[in-house]
Amino acid sequence: MSTMSVSEARAALPELLDRVLAGDEVTITRHGQAVAVVVRPDAIRVRRADRALGDAERLRDRFDRARATPLCDAPTVSAERAHELVADVAAGRSAR
Repeated sequence: MSTMSVSEARAALPELLDRVLAGDEVTITRHGQAVAVVVRPDAIRVRRADRALGDAERLRDRFDRARATPLCDAPTVSAERAHELVADVAAGRSAR
């Protein structure tokens, strides 16, 4: 990845685009601060797809761990409390 200022990029736009087409990534700076990165569109799509696949893999791993974890035998909410909660929800919906 290379870096150039806004004024350099403006003066050498055709060359910059040729470098990007060849696979280079160019960071454009203004007053020494990075403000943009010029990359090929397919590189963005690949990065997004890789990120989505990684997220899906992490989610699958969590599901696999959850499936392997036994449920607690004792209920955490009593049947009476569950009925109270359901009644509260139903009352709230009726009030709308």
